[in-house]
Amino acid sequence: MSFKCALIGLPNVGKSTLFNSLTNSSVSSDNFPFCTINPNVGIVSYHDKRLYNIAKIVCPQKVSPSSIEFVDVAGLVKGAHKGEGLGNKFLNNIRETDALIHVVRCFTDKKILHVSGKIDPISDIETVNLELIFSDIERCKKFLSKRHVHSSNKFSNSLETNVLTKCLLHLEKFNMLKNFIFTNEENNILKQFNFLTIKPLMYVVNMNEHDFLKENSLFNQILLIAKKNNISVIPLCFTLEFDISKMKLLKERREFIKDLNIKEQGLNKVIREGYKMLNLFTYFTMGKKEVKAWTITKGMTAPEAASKIHSDLKKGFIRAKVISYLDFISYKSEIKLKKLGKVYTQGKNYIVQDGDIINFLFNI
Repeated sequence: MSFKCALIGLPNVGKSTLFNSLTNSSVSSDNFPFCTINPNVGIVSYHDKRLYNIAKIVCPQKVSPSSIEFVDVAGLVKGAHKGEGLGNKFLNNIRETDALIHVVRCFTDKKILHVSGKIDPISDIETVNLELIFSDIERCKKFLSKRHVHSSNKFSNSLETNVLTKCLLHLEKFNMLKNFIFTNEENNILKQFNFLTIKPLMYVVNMNEHDFLKENSLFNQILLIAKKNNISVIPLCFTLEFDISKMKLLKERREFIKDLNIKEQGLNKVIREGYKMLNLFTYFTMGKKEVKAWTITKGMTAPEAASKIHSDLKKGFIRAKVISYLDFISYKSEIKLKKLGKVYTQGKNYIVQDGDIINFLFNI
């Protein structure tokens, strides 16, 4: 299981540079609005340190990380919900994604045009938020209109109509749906509508090399608005991230990062935060042929987790043998762990934990 994240924001804020850094691609990032016409899609491996620590002990023939899909779409402008710029196309491209990464420009560079003529990240955020809200309002009205015309299933229709009415009232106050508390039943109903403002969201702030490691008044403004709306913020210097991504040798990357006096490559923070906001985590399978990471949603049972490997594993599930990651790293031997009673046999109701190393027993 992987998640699909869309990079959104105004034109010329650095979305394509971030996409190139994440995916090691070379899509156009020219200095003019809408240089990205069609969406660019890239699959990125999530290099979880735990996977490689397990592999060092097991020494498998193959190591397989989990993956994340990123989509780079055209820049959004004021009036996009009415079709301005590449608005309608842009909005349709991001509806099928699981989460949004809003790229916000927080640097000054006379050579790189800003669509509004000035650097004002708060105004940029408001512009994008409003376009998402307006788009959801139109979509909400459209679905409500259809349900008034087609009312054959009155029970189902009334539930959906009530939820959509709640959404419309909230949106018309210029609020995003992610800030409204829905019941579990309402959330299940909402999934079919693919509203934009209910998607998990983070801000990735594009700063220049001199500012991203110190206090910055523009960045502090973003932090305030993000805190108010419970949104994560990751500051990055996209040009530095791009330079790091082009270094082929891992040792070279590490030395460069160390010289910058930062703990890790910023892109890892983006991926990790993506997992967090989508309520995802990882379990592992291991053997001499392959050590592999699997991404699942928190709260999944052992049979549900097994189905990510193959649907037949869920149908024929018997039990799961589970080792905690920390135990395996500490003792470095499955045989030792068995003697110590630290290989646990779990049944169908077991809720898989982050970092579990699992061997599924099944019958087909």
